[in-house]
Amino acid sequence: MGIQLLDALTAKMRWDQQRQDLLAQNVANSDTPNYRGQELEPFAIGDGSGKLSAEQVAMISADPRFFPITGGADGTPQAGQQLNFEVTPEGNGVSIEDEMMKVSANQMDYQTVTALYTKSLGLLRTALGGA
Repeated sequence: MGIQLLDALTAKMRWDQQRQDLLAQNVANSDTPNYRGQELEPFAIGDGSGKLSAEQVAMISADPRFFPITGGADGTPQAGQQLNFEVTPEGNGVSIEDEMMKVSANQMDYQTVTALYTKSLGLLRTALGGA
């Protein structure tokens, strides 16, 4: 179980690094005509397909006032081109403010995962009798 956790955390860190590169590319092309921001598929672990099955994770709403969680026909999230609500006259759909917020959130995710990874290694060392 511990090694699987480390593998999952390593995969998440790699995904965060790739996303950071993609977000930097979006920012760098914020003035490029007709450029549309790109986004990675959401990170998921599971049965090897990269997607969690409905049995592994069930998303429910306890309150009918909440928006329903939807996705594809089978209920999985759909990846696509980034939604752009602001488009410049040149056709560019990258908002620097939105991208910088994503960069910040991605950086916090990465720091959280690296902290979990470090703690997990410490727990494994302790379990193996190390100091």
